[in-house]
Amino acid sequence: MYKFREHLREQGIMFCYSGYMTEQILTGIGDAIKQKLEVEEADRKTARSVFSVFVEQVQNVIRYSAEREVKEPSAEHKPGESDQDTSLRYGVLTVGRTDEKYFIACGNFVEQKDVERLRSSLAHIQGLNKNGLKALYKEILSGETPEGSKGAGVGFVDIARRATHGFEFDFTELNDGRSYFCLKAYV
Repeated sequence: MYKFREHLREQGIMFCYSGYMTEQILTGIGDAIKQKLEVEEADRKTARSVFSVFVEQVQNVIRYSAEREVKEPSAEHKPGESDQDTSLRYGVLTVGRTDEKYFIACGNFVEQKDVERLRSSLAHIQGLNKNGLKALYKEILSGETPEGSKGAGVGFVDIARRATHGFEFDFTELNDGRSYFCLKAYV
C-alpha cells in the first residue's frame, strides 16, 4: 500500500477512488475535494470548475457505466410498483494537480456499440472554441433529450466549458463487447 501511495503522489494524485459509485460517494468525496481546495487556497473559479467537472464525471459513471451490480426485485415486489434503477455502477476516479493545473480523470466500462457515438461527440466538442461550446450548450438545453440519455446530454459540454486547459479521452477495446473509457479534464 505504501508503494501505491507513493506512486499516486508521484503522479500528483490527491484523491483516488475505485469502486461502486453512488450519490452518497459523490457527496462525501465532493466535500473532501472542496476542503482540499480551500486548504490549497485555490481561487473560487478554479475550485468551482474542479468540483463541477468532478460531479459530471461521477454522474456519468453512476448513470452509464456498463460494469454494474443489479439488485433483483424481491418476492414482495408487485407489478406496477416503482422500478427505480437500483444498480451499483463501477468506476475509477482520480483528482490531482500537476504543472499548476488540476486534473480530474474518470474511467469506466462502456458498451462497444456506444463507442463510436461517444468518440464522435467528444471529438466534436473538443474541436469547439468557447463560443461554440456555449452555443452547443444552449442548443442541447433547448432540444430534446437524446435517446439513451438519462439527462439533457450536456455533461460532456459542461466538462469542456470548465476544462480551461482542455480534456483528453481514450477507449480501450476489450474482448467482451465492451471498451474501457477514460476522460481526463484539466482545470
